[in-house]
Amino acid sequence: MSPASAAPDRFSLSAARRSRELSRTVGGRAVDVLVVGLGATGAGAALDAAARGLDVVAVDAHDLAFGTSRWSSKLVHGGLRYLASAQFDVAHESAVERGVLMERTAPHLVRAQPFVLPLTPLVSRGQAALAWAGFRAGDALRLTARTPRGTLPAPRRLSAVETRHLAPALRPQRLRGGLLSWDGRLTDDARLVTALARTAAGHGARVLTRVRALELTGSGARVRDELTGEEGEIRARAVINASGVWAGGLVDGIRVRPSRGTHLVLRSERLGPLPAGLHVPVPGETNRFVLVLPQGDGRVYVGLTDEPVDEVPDVPEAPEADIGFLLDVLGSVLDVPPRREDVVGAFAGLRPLLDAGGGRGAGAAPRTADVSRRHAVLTSSQGVVTVVGGKLTTYRRMAEDAVDAAIAARGLPAGPSPTAALPLVGAAGPRALAALRAPRRLVGRYGTEAPAVYAQAARDPRLAEPVLPGHPVTGAEVLWALRHEGALDEADLLDRRTRIGLVPEDRAAALDAVRALLAGAPDCRGA
Repeated sequence: MSPASAAPDRFSLSAARRSRELSRTVGGRAVDVLVVGLGATGAGAALDAAARGLDVVAVDAHDLAFGTSRWSSKLVHGGLRYLASAQFDVAHESAVERGVLMERTAPHLVRAQPFVLPLTPLVSRGQAALAWAGFRAGDALRLTARTPRGTLPAPRRLSAVETRHLAPALRPQRLRGGLLSWDGRLTDDARLVTALARTAAGHGARVLTRVRALELTGSGARVRDELTGEEGEIRARAVINASGVWAGGLVDGIRVRPSRGTHLVLRSERLGPLPAGLHVPVPGETNRFVLVLPQGDGRVYVGLTDEPVDEVPDVPEAPEADIGFLLDVLGSVLDVPPRREDVVGAFAGLRPLLDAGGGRGAGAAPRTADVSRRHAVLTSSQGVVTVVGGKLTTYRRMAEDAVDAAIAARGLPAGPSPTAALPLVGAAGPRALAALRAPRRLVGRYGTEAPAVYAQAARDPRLAEPVLPGHPVTGAEVLWALRHEGALDEADLLDRRTRIGLVPEDRAAALDAVRALLAGAPDCRGA
């Protein structure tokens, strides 16, 4: 049973709850732990600390999953790519954390995703043999992580006919066949962060969006309510800086080397049926692929790049050079290559890679594609604990390590982390999810809460209508996001809770309907 099905109000975030908890936090008594940043790692740290019985406040200058966490490939990687660079510890950690998500903490949000690597004339037999050896090694990682075969099937070779069946858009000429592999795949990365934040709230954490940390010390932070402009102090016995690529702006001595990952958004009809995703080898690279990921909502994501950047904007933009690169690689295997006008949306995220030295201007500095994905937990002279590096798959371990460091530094009374066995809100096993009386799409996004989301439409049939013709998101989902998922405005709803906003044309078309739902739900707007 999901924790939310037992006591839904505890796990609900809303404008009214934010207002109440903000008023008693700023200028109030000191809490045990203050977490700054509400991406996957920050929300995970808030949950970890709260689940250990600590008094926790978590703040973000924007919304849940506003930064890097919502711009991923939506994959829960098993660590295969790290074997090639001999990062065996990172590979094993990734495989273990993938299993934790798929088996225990979020099986409603993470499921097995098949991928086909087409063996085209651009893939030599030597490259094919190397890729096959890699997939077998990845399956061995699954075994060492004790993830059951029923959760992640074995890789296998495909005939040309089987390859075209799984990816009909491939160019048939001289196609030798393909390699089938499996990995974990999120329904939506922003939904994972929302589930983390709500589960943390259910364990007593105060989750406060639109609260900007202006200055951090080892005993708290000076903050500003971005809705009112009011400033104040939050006092804490321990402070965790989980602000990702912005970490260095809050704590001196933290050097982050951001890397931009760009994705394209195409309409599904442009590529036709895609029962599986694609691994498309990048010409001239031995261990780099472009991923094609069907989303099930009429869209397909294509990504990603790995380019160093110097500036860190709130919302990165996808440059034309990245878009052209991805189109070129995709066009190398498709029968009808996509054109620039087929790209209906694009998004870019910045990975918070730890700068281990070498200087951005030094000729010997490695490419960001080669920089280690290990995470680091650093404690400043003032006692602020900062967690940087890593990746989405390993957020839970990063959060655990950060909380461990804060507990040790401040002598907080808490035991070991329970989060490896702690289900997130909505989580349940396959049989329980299959038995729910709700549309399968809702079950894949809300888990055991899907019947409650669906029931809103039963009470008001207008909520069963899509907010955008041709897109599956309904008014009931928008209302649920307002009442239970901490959405405060149309941007939260369109860009993070539903992801309609990934296609600007769709965002504009849905805006009036979402505004009408906001206006019609004054009880969700707070005091």
